[in-house]
Amino acid sequence: MSSSILLLGLGGGLDANLGEGAIAEPAPVSMTRSVCWNQNIDQQKFKSQMLRLREREFPSRIARLLMQDNFAQAIPLEAPERVIEEEELEEEEIVVEGQKPPSSGSTPLYVITEDEIQRHGANSAAEVLRGLPGFAINDAGFGADIHTGTYYRGSTINQNLFLLNGRPLGTNINTYHGATDLNSIPVEALEKVELSSGTASTLYGSEAFGGIVNFVTKAGGGPTKFNTQVQFGSYGQENYRASLIGAIDALNYILSFEKFSADNRYRVPIGAANRGPDGRLFNGDTDVTNYYGGLALQIDPRNTLSLDAYKITSRRGLLYFGFPLQRDRLNHDALSLGLSWKALVGGGNDSTLTTTVGLNQDYFNTYGPTQSIFYRQGTLDSKALTARVEHNWQVVPSYHVRYGLDLQNQNLEGEALSTLPQLRGLNQEEKRDRLNAALFALNTWKIIDAVQVEFGLRQNFNTEFGDSLNPSFGARWNITPRLGLRGSWVSVRRNPGLDQLYIFDTVHNWLPNPNLEPETGSAWTAGLDLQLAANLTGQLTYFGSRLSDRLGIVAGRWENIGLVNTNGLEVALRWEVTRQLSTFINYTYTDARIASGAETGLQLSTVPFSVGQAGIGYDAGGWQVNLYATYSSGSRRALFTNPGDNPRDFSPSWLNLDLNARIPLFKNVAFLVYLENLADRTYEKANRIYQPGLTFRLGLTASF
Repeated sequence: MSSSILLLGLGGGLDANLGEGAIAEPAPVSMTRSVCWNQNIDQQKFKSQMLRLREREFPSRIARLLMQDNFAQAIPLEAPERVIEEEELEEEEIVVEGQKPPSSGSTPLYVITEDEIQRHGANSAAEVLRGLPGFAINDAGFGADIHTGTYYRGSTINQNLFLLNGRPLGTNINTYHGATDLNSIPVEALEKVELSSGTASTLYGSEAFGGIVNFVTKAGGGPTKFNTQVQFGSYGQENYRASLIGAIDALNYILSFEKFSADNRYRVPIGAANRGPDGRLFNGDTDVTNYYGGLALQIDPRNTLSLDAYKITSRRGLLYFGFPLQRDRLNHDALSLGLSWKALVGGGNDSTLTTTVGLNQDYFNTYGPTQSIFYRQGTLDSKALTARVEHNWQVVPSYHVRYGLDLQNQNLEGEALSTLPQLRGLNQEEKRDRLNAALFALNTWKIIDAVQVEFGLRQNFNTEFGDSLNPSFGARWNITPRLGLRGSWVSVRRNPGLDQLYIFDTVHNWLPNPNLEPETGSAWTAGLDLQLAANLTGQLTYFGSRLSDRLGIVAGRWENIGLVNTNGLEVALRWEVTRQLSTFINYTYTDARIASGAETGLQLSTVPFSVGQAGIGYDAGGWQVNLYATYSSGSRRALFTNPGDNPRDFSPSWLNLDLNARIPLFKNVAFLVYLENLADRTYEKANRIYQPGLTFRLGLTASF
């Protein structure tokens, strides 16, 4: 399977009239992806195919769609981090290329490997995710801003779960204060990114309305290796990366550093957000520095202790108003620490106990002038202490169970300050905390070789919002070795953020509301996995959700605004023409309708009905060339419009072409070329945020 292929499940976002969902941001951009899905293959035939495949030398790994039992190392849906025998490692490496083992997942699992991340040249986690099936991301690339957001299958960034090495990332701060800032998550340290949905919400949280994204960092080990990369590009882009990976006896280690900056002073048309007097984007600069370190000690063959930490420093301008010029700045400092102990229990390899503790700290500070005379500032210093104990047990060959306990203590210290006379009465300092706990169990039964069912229960406890029981169901039927049928249903609930409940938003002048209720509802999927030919695969997925008590802004105050129904369809095809040449096409339709209130019947703002991507890639002898086309049907502007604009209007559709290449210079040194927007046409990505014309990046990468 050529490493140049990409599969972007295009997808929809979510949002309603005003507020958290309203400032959505769907505008996928090209990205290198490749996806495989599981097929049910006769065991005897599979083994013989594997023997033949071992004789082949495959290209580097690519993003792929795996089944649950291959999800074990990062977001394990079966045995996590068990001891892997040498024979199994050989099989897993071969699975990447064409033949897949019998599948067992009720929902697809997408994996983007390190090779794909580097090949596309992604500068942030946002740029990695924008090419995954179902994602609509405007908060990436040129004009990136936290208010244009990230959406997956009609759900906001806050309605999805983000994990780092299997533990929660973030501190329950809402979108407009930064939420999980995907533009600040380091890329150099990533080994892969995994996306799951459906019954996985039982394991990691009922607030996973859309899905669960797990960022898996490199584990270290092996001979000492030093990687470095330098890039320079249009509008002040500079990117410096370095990592050191190796081992000292039984201790594996990794250290990485990454710095990205850009002034983003490109020309934008009249009416664009933050168009300065010179006709260029104003206050759109960004500067992000990341540090990551990880240690893993194999105490003995059955016990492993690991520690990882990352530090983020981000400084950027905010763009979302644009009339008059928005001058607010956002400083974001984040720290994440995690300690994990994994042990094989009992006499075999079928029972794993994992204990994890973690600390997340996010410091958000927004500040800027008001009417060029007055001043405003909002500060949120939030912390989350987490602990998790999980037992992963293959009881008998036909029955598997994962169960355990989650604990999280959330703490927020906030300050709102404004010198505007009419707002001085809202200046405040606030300290709040709450405890979340959950008991969970996910049961998987293999009824017969071709049929598997899953049933999960998650019992949540919260000191502010009480208890909730959230079940999940899933099933898969491998009808033939070339056709698999799957489906899932989950009950979801998400509690309001502490800032939405208690802290005045000085940037938007939005009032908190201590009487907010949790968002509740359900989400479901149904799909087919197809092996159309030996080198042609396809996937069809229907997705939907029904969300009540959705959070949004009404008359300048956070409120539960009502019901939103979402239905959509993802179609993906991939064709490996030869071992060196691959091509793909995929399409997503998202119908995300407001079902109550003044905007009943309208599509959620900034969520396009249709997005699609196609690409072709060549990879041989260290040379790589990839060409991608990305399409968006346009989306409803709705928020932060110019005077006279109709909030029911849609932005124009657009088509974007990108090209990148890797040219080997020496054995371990290569020259990188990235050309974006080959048509050299400025277009509106979403909500008056514009993509500039033709841009470039040039760089060198080396390994020693």
